[in-house]
Amino acid sequence: MIELAEVVRKHGPEYLEKFGNRMPCSHKRALAAIIACRTEEMGGHLEACDHCGTLRYSYHSCKNGSCPKCHTADTKKWLKNREAELLPVPYFHLVFTLPSELREIVRKNQKGLYAVLFQAAIAALTKLALDRKYIGGQLGMLAVLHTWTRAKEYHPHLHLLVPAGGLDKNGVWRPARKKFLVPVKALSPIFRAIFMKLARNALPEDKFPREVWDKKWVVFSRPTFKKAKKVLTYLGRYVHRIAIANNSITAMENDHITFRYQNSTTREWKTMRLPAMEFLRRFLQHVLPKGFHKVRYFGLLHPTNKLTLKRLQLLLMEKDCCRTSVIKQGIATRTEAVNVCRCCNEGVMVVVSWLPRKSRSPPPDGK
Repeated sequence: MIELAEVVRKHGPEYLEKFGNRMPCSHKRALAAIIACRTEEMGGHLEACDHCGTLRYSYHSCKNGSCPKCHTADTKKWLKNREAELLPVPYFHLVFTLPSELREIVRKNQKGLYAVLFQAAIAALTKLALDRKYIGGQLGMLAVLHTWTRAKEYHPHLHLLVPAGGLDKNGVWRPARKKFLVPVKALSPIFRAIFMKLARNALPEDKFPREVWDKKWVVFSRPTFKKAKKVLTYLGRYVHRIAIANNSITAMENDHITFRYQNSTTREWKTMRLPAMEFLRRFLQHVLPKGFHKVRYFGLLHPTNKLTLKRLQLLLMEKDCCRTSVIKQGIATRTEAVNVCRCCNEGVMVVVSWLPRKSRSPPPDGK
């Protein structure tokens, strides 16, 4: 298997030489981290089995958000935390997509307009959800930013997972209809109006294409998984995934990179061969600005509403005894995995010494 680190190690210097003066600091930092990840540069530790004495040395991970070799443990931890917040109700999956005419201006102003995308989607959905014709209460919303298509082109959009119902001002749970949360035809123009207003306020000197007012903005909504395990699997699929995974790269030859992807319409697997510089460009355009959080929580799922959410869970679980038993079993079995020796399968690997990281010059300050 060809790793992304191999591609960056071979073609990264040329890319930096050509475009380094125009690259944001977050892109340079991502390239450096991917090369260093799980190498001597990151340092490491020596483990010894307390039963058979087997020694094993491990290099440390870079923990960069764009590294394909990191975050497996983070994903598992995140899934466990989210499991504790699940409500025993169906969920809805919503997608808010920006029109193609806005992609260039969004790419040039990522930090500001990504935040506007979150704000506009949440504000539009909240406005309709508070209407008693639909829900009449406050929703719980988990939002995840995505910026790529299956072919790794730039395509900013927002995925939301929302419990099918809301809490009204009297503290009463108001369930949504079985296959309907809020009307998409009404949601789309509200989302467009709020986004454009916020975007113009954020970028008063910029001109936005007039065409964005003449077309319908794509907003997608459908009921999704009812079972908690499937909901969590779906969430985890988006939270720590990056644009290019190691197992998708199939070849690196003649200064070209070949990767495989799944066609979104036919579901068939295809391959694409790109010049190395274009491949790195497509990858880097999905590296988020420093400090930007791609996963956010709103409404009932906001951290300030933890107590309210827990009370709501208990209230709804009383109506679903089967669901309650599943949650209790999940809580009872949540234990950290033990680092068992792979040689004897009896002992536990214990850290006995450390190797410090190699010092290197920090990346230059920038955006």
